[in-house]
Amino acid sequence: MDNEQRLRELERRRRRGGRLLAAGVLQAEVARRVGVSRQSVSRWEKVRQDGGIEALRRAKRFGRPRRLSEGQCGELIRHLEAGALAAGFATELWTLPRIARLIEERFSVHLTEPSVWRLLGALGWSVQRPTGQARQRDERAIRTWKAKRWPALKKSRRGKAE
Repeated sequence: MDNEQRLRELERRRRRGGRLLAAGVLQAEVARRVGVSRQSVSRWEKVRQDGGIEALRRAKRFGRPRRLSEGQCGELIRHLEAGALAAGFATELWTLPRIARLIEERFSVHLTEPSVWRLLGALGWSVQRPTGQARQRDERAIRTWKAKRWPALKKSRRGKAE
């Protein structure tokens, strides 16, 4: 069941409970019939008394509104598509801290890394990983570096740390 179906089902359950309450069924019985807690039915009853059964419809949107407008989201996507180099970063790699910095610089909105992650997901962006290795990769040079250069670097770092 996808999220939309789940939300519709929850709304049907609330409205059914509201109709039962309107018909005079006790809250405990409504909770048993609908399969929810008595506290939920009590909340529904307060909402129903204030606004009728229509008040038990689900809200159009849950949670806080986005901190970036639709126009700003579009502009952010254009910046991301242009690349990290075009945004002034040293490499072409986009990271969450870089994107957060871009958002703060361009839109004066501070977002945490988890918020940036959620925003990117909502905009249809996902983690991308390279599908293969670089064509210019030189396996022999890598082996030589690991066998000779790395041990020398590792040894000299230990000596300086003591």
